[in-house]
Amino acid sequence: MKVNISILTVSDTRSLADDFSGQLIFELLTKKNFNPSRHIIVKDDCAAITHGVGSLVANSDAIILNGGTGIAKRDVTFEAITPLLVQEIPGFGELFRYLSFKEIGSHALASRALAGFTQDDTLLFCLPGSTKACQLGMEKLILPELVHLLKERRK
Repeated sequence: MKVNISILTVSDTRSLADDFSGQLIFELLTKKNFNPSRHIIVKDDCAAITHGVGSLVANSDAIILNGGTGIAKRDVTFEAITPLLVQEIPGFGELFRYLSFKEIGSHALASRALAGFTQDDTLLFCLPGSTKACQLGMEKLILPELVHLLKERRK
């Protein structure tokens, strides 16, 4: 199954040159024979995040976001993405926090990682901005389940 995937980094400080989490997501997708089509960076702002998703959604089966999922006042990825989801996949956030807990302990409870489908069936994954967290989410959850989730949605 050919899957069009885009990467959206949420950051007030990163550029494509120093977006190590976005680069890692790109590399992991490529190693698994996915072909990520676009990678953009937007500010940690609800309107910017929504606009960024809107610019990618038409040509993407899935969009992997990284950054802005914590509890700092500037972390608004959860608030920007939640209204776009018509069907959330609660198990993604639950399992991500469980796996994170095994690695970093109780700090994992501050993660607001989430996933779900938009009205037009684009699958969105929201990961923290930490490179280790992105690697964990990609290797343990997203890469093993991405195609399966898309196939299930299209039944």
